[in-house]
Amino acid sequence: MSLQLGDTAPDFTQQSTEGEIHFHDWIGDSWAILFSHPADFTPVCSTELGQVAHLKPEWDKRNTKPIGLSVDGLSDHEKWDADIKDISGTNLNFPLLADADRKVSELYDLIHPNADATATVRSVFFIDPNKKIRASITYPPSAGRNFKEILRVLDSLQLTDKEKVTTPVDWTPGERVIIAPSVSNEDAEKLFPQGWEEKKSYLRLVALDKK
Repeated sequence: MSLQLGDTAPDFTQQSTEGEIHFHDWIGDSWAILFSHPADFTPVCSTELGQVAHLKPEWDKRNTKPIGLSVDGLSDHEKWDADIKDISGTNLNFPLLADADRKVSELYDLIHPNADATATVRSVFFIDPNKKIRASITYPPSAGRNFKEILRVLDSLQLTDKEKVTTPVDWTPGERVIIAPSVSNEDAEKLFPQGWEEKKSYLRLVALDKK
């Protein structure tokens, strides 16, 4: 059965480029981004891993730990790191799971036979500090991920956990958000004294930075 939003992220123990990972313990009180790769020494994956490494200040700002996975072994991962440095200008600064036995791939349903019978697809799982899966995105092996979008989704999840709002189409941090439909106008006046624009009774836009 595939994992669904709100499910507890399956726990596991697996080797990585940073030693043995006990997943739930490793997450601790942080958010986590678990993302899978079809194979080592492949072009799209190499560009992605370099980008994740470059984004370390952004992950840190969001109290988020990235962790990668492919079905190749640890020795291949370690050799691949040198290629990633040549391509992107930076070494890995996050763990890359060595899932040669496919233990984690099977837990997270990352092998899609209609796409590839042996390699994992490009899935991303957003996992909160309570170890719940809050969002997921799956790409085919041929399409590289947009990590700006992954950061945007993470920002939305973290914002809507703190405020009684949702985020509209194409939202980026700093733009207006939607007051949650479950919030009455009376309660909204207390939560958002700066006021809002009411497009419809169910669509009220508010700028949080003016609170």
